[in-house]
Amino acid sequence: MELENIYEIAKKAGINEKYVEPYGKYKAKIDLSIMDELKDKPNGKLVLVTAITPTKAGEGKTTMSCALTEGLNKIGKSVMLCLREPSLGPVFGIKGGATGGGKVVVEPSEDINLHFTGDMHALTSSINLISAVIDNSIFQGNPLNIDPERVVWKRALDMNDRALREITIAQGNKNGVIRKDGFLITVASELMAILCLATSPSDFKDRLNRIIVAYTYDDLPVFVKDLKISNAIMKLMHDAFKPNLVQTGEHNPALIHGGPFANIAHGCNSIIATKLGLKLKDIVVTEAGFGADLGAEKFLDIKCQEGNLKPDLVVMVATIRALKMHGGQSLEDISSLNVDALKEGVKNLKQHLENIQKFGLDVCVAINHFASDHQEEVDCLKKWCEDNNYRVSFVDGFIKGSEGCIDLANMVVEALKDNNSHYHSLYNRKEMNIKDKIRLLCKEVYRADDVIFMDKAIKDIERYEQMGYKDAYICMAKTPQSFSDDAKVLNTPRGFFITVREVNLSSGANFIIPLTGSILTMPGLPKVPAAVKMEEEN
Repeated sequence: MELENIYEIAKKAGINEKYVEPYGKYKAKIDLSIMDELKDKPNGKLVLVTAITPTKAGEGKTTMSCALTEGLNKIGKSVMLCLREPSLGPVFGIKGGATGGGKVVVEPSEDINLHFTGDMHALTSSINLISAVIDNSIFQGNPLNIDPERVVWKRALDMNDRALREITIAQGNKNGVIRKDGFLITVASELMAILCLATSPSDFKDRLNRIIVAYTYDDLPVFVKDLKISNAIMKLMHDAFKPNLVQTGEHNPALIHGGPFANIAHGCNSIIATKLGLKLKDIVVTEAGFGADLGAEKFLDIKCQEGNLKPDLVVMVATIRALKMHGGQSLEDISSLNVDALKEGVKNLKQHLENIQKFGLDVCVAINHFASDHQEEVDCLKKWCEDNNYRVSFVDGFIKGSEGCIDLANMVVEALKDNNSHYHSLYNRKEMNIKDKIRLLCKEVYRADDVIFMDKAIKDIERYEQMGYKDAYICMAKTPQSFSDDAKVLNTPRGFFITVREVNLSSGANFIIPLTGSILTMPGLPKVPAAVKMEEEN
């Protein structure tokens, strides 16, 4: 694929070349001083792409985000794509790359999937600087009175490595104070979350200083500000605040910036990039990680609240394959005709659509075409959507590029014309206590009967409320594979409880993280990692 020079892409985006900091020919950082020039421009429309509960049969949320962008450009609309940066963990683990698929992609895809412009390195270095200074402070006489057994800040690596989940550090002579520690994957760190929630570098610094990294022997919190390293971290992060400009396969502009996990953090790209896109273009297409019960909920309840964003429309991605899997058809047999399984699996789509409407938003359905789809199944799903008053489009962007996305683009334009957005968050974080906010999400979004709080979770919540964090957002850490906290339960379970085993605090991001099921902050590699499969490419 022949790519266009990044200065040509910047011109299409409406970005003066004086704000473009190229990283080679095809990618660039955008200097944030551009926002001063654009501050009086009205915002464009904000469209969120989300999806049904993910399965191994595939959904294609990023592919659909690219498809919608290509389609809107094809029909002459002014549009910017705003995506998350991929993590090396999934790239070399199970998922592989995260730059779309077929003829609807962002480029240069290999660069984006790998080192890109160094944002992940800057974050990883900043996270580990905090850890190094904590352990050095303990070793150098412990002036902050840190209890080594109550250090809550973990080291990070942007790689799946289960062997690093629980480790012992400082073994040997004169290597520091021995204590148990662990690594998390960079994109699960609070620092990544606040990069994407910060509205400016100064806001990032304020949030950084508020992060709790440990507790003292006297049970008092130790903050990053106590370590006196925020200026050093700001130097490491200097370029990472700037959004990255790249292009789609058909040479349309895309901003890719930040990428927190959606089951630990909020799963959304940066507020900075989203706001830049809204000033530059009439329509911004963005996405949120995993299914709508995780990514979209956090986008609407956390990101939009923190960024004062007003979304206009949601596009729900579904595939016939995935719906049939939710309806009981096995993955091995997923290509065979099974209308009954599809009809049963549509319950999953229905619940996600109903959930979005609880936020006061209009929602459309985008069916991502797979070669194994049968016309009878396609007709059945489209009829269900039409019978239930949902706009629906059958999208063939993977094979046909923008030509296969025109119907989707026209559907979105029509929906935006109707201006049915009465967006509001699902809860008021200041008017409810932590337990009630957790219960509301579990009952309203997941449809659980109730929440079981384990003893540790109860103690955690009581402590955080006493510390003044009662009004924090809730960032549920739950399996993306089910509405329940059991990854094996597909479709729309009923008569179940969500069990919260413990609760963590991200004070800089201003959210509480209830941990359910067996959520891990450092994933492991599968038996045959994607990295091994790359051996076959040469």
